[in-house]
Amino acid sequence: MPRAFVQAVLVLALWTGAGAAPPALAQGAGLPEPLARALAQAGVPESAAAFYVHEIGAERPLLSAGADRALNPASTIKLLTTYSALELLGPAYVWVTEALGTAPLAQDVLAGDLVLRGSGDPKLTLENFWLLLRSLRARGVREIRGDLVLDRSYFAAEEFDPARFDDQPTRPYNTGPDALLVNFKAMRLHFVPDPERRSVRIIPEPFLPQVQIVNNLAFDHGPCGDWVGRLKIEAQGGSSAARLAFNGSYAGACGERTRNFSVLGHSQYLLGLFRELWREVGGTFSGTVRDGTAGPGAKMLVSVHSPTLSEIVRDVNKFSNNVMARQLFLTLGAVGAGAPATADKSSRVIRQWLAGKGLSFPELVLENGSGLSRVERISARNLGLLLVNAFRSAVMPELIASLPLAAVDGTMKKRLSGAELAGQAHIKTGSLAGVRSIAGYMLDAQGRRVVVVFIVNHPNAGNAQAVQDALLKWVYNR
Repeated sequence: MPRAFVQAVLVLALWTGAGAAPPALAQGAGLPEPLARALAQAGVPESAAAFYVHEIGAERPLLSAGADRALNPASTIKLLTTYSALELLGPAYVWVTEALGTAPLAQDVLAGDLVLRGSGDPKLTLENFWLLLRSLRARGVREIRGDLVLDRSYFAAEEFDPARFDDQPTRPYNTGPDALLVNFKAMRLHFVPDPERRSVRIIPEPFLPQVQIVNNLAFDHGPCGDWVGRLKIEAQGGSSAARLAFNGSYAGACGERTRNFSVLGHSQYLLGLFRELWREVGGTFSGTVRDGTAGPGAKMLVSVHSPTLSEIVRDVNKFSNNVMARQLFLTLGAVGAGAPATADKSSRVIRQWLAGKGLSFPELVLENGSGLSRVERISARNLGLLLVNAFRSAVMPELIASLPLAAVDGTMKKRLSGAELAGQAHIKTGSLAGVRSIAGYMLDAQGRRVVVVFIVNHPNAGNAQAVQDALLKWVYNR
């Protein structure tokens, strides 16, 4: 046997035994064949994609191809937002929403205004807001003779156009941030078919008198199929009133389905919701709504706390909630640089935090920290190095637990079912028109923890799921 061949075998064995990557791959000497083939089949050139794979504990990456390109990461930028929040705010951080009265309470009557003061709670749900009002009623408040005053000053008042991103202003993911955001400013419509009467009911939750629902749906005996596409929705209105008309058809085979809409401005939404829920708990209110702040004589009546940050980041990452991510992003600015929060303050706080960790991301562009952006940028290498750094952090368990688990839950629930790596990869996904990305951690077949990042920016990015799956399978079985 030739001596040179024996030496080559010994070198490869040493690399494999040490758990390190072969030198050629670590130096990015070309994509592995399965990945190159998958890219070609997807119609995506290598110049539009970036790969970065780094085993925890290794000095060099296993794979680095196009990793220094500044690319739009879509929702994988939420990893930066949530990791920085966990370290800067702490996993037990909570948001507090307060109700204050501007006049003394006498015989169940509040003769002044009721002030609701928000701190940017990302998850002030319909249920939690109801609990706030129920608690207020339990403390003896029955009649409110003044106005409903909304203190939204924790976030700076900025113009927000929900149609700017993709001309879909009624989609809940386009709801703008607000210091007093309740129920994501959403209305859930339940579509309930009645085969016997050949009709379809539309039940709104919550009921908002400012929103008119026009139901012209025809009952359909056919298969369910693309039920949303057949609704033929017409949305009209603005911040003070809205009209949703449904003129298509709905198949009885669909059973009951739900669809969320974001309508009205924050103030009018809150007014309609407050009136409905306050009436349900036995209260009376005849005033209107306006923005303002609680004066020095205002008295605290009741408050409600959000879930902890560790629970919040789970919702943000598991289900890629853009609205919650924006709320969290602005909270970083308010806490780290002082209220009122702005996107610029939040960006500075995160950059200072990165610098304190010795991480320099010169290509980084942050707009809202959610990934619902055409301008946000980061490289695959730096997103990967962020995850390598996070693995050494005290908040590592909270961060990893917040990521979708392949074939199990979140945005990865329907991915890679039946594959060997099912349940072995915590992966954040990202998706925009022209953008697909994944980033997270994998436990490979040898029990090694590996950081995996893939980003593609290209018109054919929608075909890239097969590339993502090929990358995960290659890392798992390498």
